[in-house]
Amino acid sequence: METLISVDLARAPHDQDGVIHNRWHPDLPMVAKVKPGDSFRVECLDWTGGQIGNNDHARDVRDVDLTRVHYLSGPIAVDGAKPGDLLVVDILDVGVIQGSAWGFTGLFARENGGGFLVDHYPEARKACWDFNGIYTRSRHIPGVEFAGIMHPGLIGCLPSPELLKTWNTREAALVAKDPERVPPLALLPLAQSALMGRMAPEAAKKAAAEAARTIPPREHGGNCDIKNLTKGSKVYFPVYVPGAGLSMGDIHFSQGDGEITFCGAIEMAGYLDLRVGLIKDGMKKYAVTSPIFKPSPLEPRYRDYLIFEGISVDEGGGQHYLDAHVAYRRACLNAIEYLKNFGYSGEQAYAILGTAPVEGHISGIVDIPNACATLWLPTEIFDFDIKPEASGPRPQVTGVGALAKP
Repeated sequence: METLISVDLARAPHDQDGVIHNRWHPDLPMVAKVKPGDSFRVECLDWTGGQIGNNDHARDVRDVDLTRVHYLSGPIAVDGAKPGDLLVVDILDVGVIQGSAWGFTGLFARENGGGFLVDHYPEARKACWDFNGIYTRSRHIPGVEFAGIMHPGLIGCLPSPELLKTWNTREAALVAKDPERVPPLALLPLAQSALMGRMAPEAAKKAAAEAARTIPPREHGGNCDIKNLTKGSKVYFPVYVPGAGLSMGDIHFSQGDGEITFCGAIEMAGYLDLRVGLIKDGMKKYAVTSPIFKPSPLEPRYRDYLIFEGISVDEGGGQHYLDAHVAYRRACLNAIEYLKNFGYSGEQAYAILGTAPVEGHISGIVDIPNACATLWLPTEIFDFDIKPEASGPRPQVTGVGALAKP
């Protein structure tokens, strides 16, 4: 497999020969070109660009600069791609870069982004994971091992000028509703931390003032964090600019549905082997305005689950109307409280739900006033039996291991 884009893990993102960017903008120069039918390899930095170390403290997670993240490899031009087409991307393989067989999970501090359960876990914590083929364990979370579903957390094509303007307009209107909120309601353009690939300095300075941040998913793809998007998957991306401009990064070794700790997957540097194709005028033919994903036939064969339910009633007993966000949060909290019976701290249990191949479902969304969300926890990932028994739970990991603190 030809390596179309390579990275040096010992070098900073801005010192990678211009093949890395961390903003979306239609004028980003293409760094490589392929033809429909071509297969190629793309190497990617971890999403922080090397800000997090394989150590036993969480000061790096506490202090990480979240304006300098989501370093993407690309953009790649596809010969013949025009606005209105669908770019077909086959993910042939996802793997670990040699010499970097480890990953990390972070619980972010409230003042630095927080996470899905930030009101319950507001302080920075970290777990490091060692990879052994398709399996992983963490010295910070004992008693659990699982097979990863390696996948790109972030992959997409460049937006058109019109689409970029739409993003900025609607997200600015959202921020204006509560401009002092921490964390903010959206992340607006921020020029001073933008890395604009191979743009000339003056052009880069101008474009950075309007370039979109990479944190959320949008119509072009982006940070979708779909855990089943592993080797064997296929994606149909809307094309908004000539050449498509395919970029990718934020490789995960494993993730639970929702990536609930925000840095909730097992983050890693890695590579993607891809094959591209085109469906001419595919957006019109299939009424597509956002990507369509086809999952892989490959997945870990976990068959035994405990399923935790949550409804649209918040932790204070407040009733919400068909709120799936509240319902999934309650399902997660119910699972965490259950795992604490076996000796895990709340932070350790939280990290397990963010990293293991946990399934999240909206199981009911029509029965007013409560949406029903469920979290499916595979029991086979544990070294001991976690199913309920008449004799009650027996702590298994008390006093052994702990998430790294600052």
